[in-house]
Amino acid sequence: MSDQLSNVVVELGFIEKAPAWKLRSKFFPAKVGGYPAWLALKDLPTNEELSCRRCSKALVFLCQLYAPFHDKENCFHRTVFVFVCRDPDCCQENDASNIRVFRSQLPRENEFYPPEPSKDVEPGSESPEAGDFNNLCRICGALGPKTCGGCKVARYCSKDHQALDWKAGHKEECKNPDTISKVSCKGNAKFLFPEFEIELEPEELDTAKEKTEGEVMKEYEELLRSGRVTHQNDDDSDTENDLIDMATKETDKQFQKFRMRLKDYPDQVVRYDRGREPLWVSSSNKPVDVPPCPSCGQPRQFEFQVMPQLLVHLKVDNSGKSIDWGTVLIYSCKESCQSNRNYIEEVAYKQDYSPISQVMKNHPYGAS
Repeated sequence: MSDQLSNVVVELGFIEKAPAWKLRSKFFPAKVGGYPAWLALKDLPTNEELSCRRCSKALVFLCQLYAPFHDKENCFHRTVFVFVCRDPDCCQENDASNIRVFRSQLPRENEFYPPEPSKDVEPGSESPEAGDFNNLCRICGALGPKTCGGCKVARYCSKDHQALDWKAGHKEECKNPDTISKVSCKGNAKFLFPEFEIELEPEELDTAKEKTEGEVMKEYEELLRSGRVTHQNDDDSDTENDLIDMATKETDKQFQKFRMRLKDYPDQVVRYDRGREPLWVSSSNKPVDVPPCPSCGQPRQFEFQVMPQLLVHLKVDNSGKSIDWGTVLIYSCKESCQSNRNYIEEVAYKQDYSPISQVMKNHPYGAS
């Protein structure tokens, strides 16, 4: 990806497989799943900050974007981290209580990394890392203040993660403290999301093919008349059809615009468009009165959004309720201010598709 995400062209993020060593802190990755590749290696978010506001359980790392502001000296390195609760019961419609976001930034001259980029090689890729300065939970990679009472080596953020690790195999390895590693391969596999790199590239719109507002509206009205969402008889990809399947009971004019915009890049998992409008999935439930930055009092602005296609890669589907979203919108301090903390909490909003019943109720065709 480029040194700095563009504020002129929308940057689209796509899932790519990469060896785990390339996704460590010293290479400043944009990534999904696995452990967070912490930017500032000290003063990490507290366990309370990394807990769900609904159930109070530890959140799982979802994704991070490396997004420096090269016009600001203290933002030479800058990463935004997104965490989510794994419990599907905490995933409520148009409610981001189960999602938390943190921003970290560093000047070029800092205590953790050299001013010049590290060579892209595996030897020595482990350091520097947050584990050099902190005790980290073997399950999730957050701060691990709790110690196993048996081996006195394994560290955890919570009793829940200690119990998960115990059942996943620590019960046996606990007998041999000298062989215990900082990472629980079996335990974290049950908790963490699959790990991928996010590759970013500019969105290139084919204006000749882009539909006009009138064309989108006409298609929307035809959908309302039919009373259902249907696949289009054109060259839609299987991935786009998957997206429509997510909304088979839901649609509105805004969703039609959303679908058309994604048509050429249906695999995108992230859209970075700092300071401008998100790509809404619904005409309803748009954020209003976004709170200003508590550190400096300046407004927060839209920075990027997580797209529904990412859910395909997280393997969270089950026969019952699952983690879900139409899109997750990230708002951050417009000035990307510095504070006395290495990690500043920002704001996430979750926007889901509008139920077709509500759309029909509010539209003249609903009465016919």
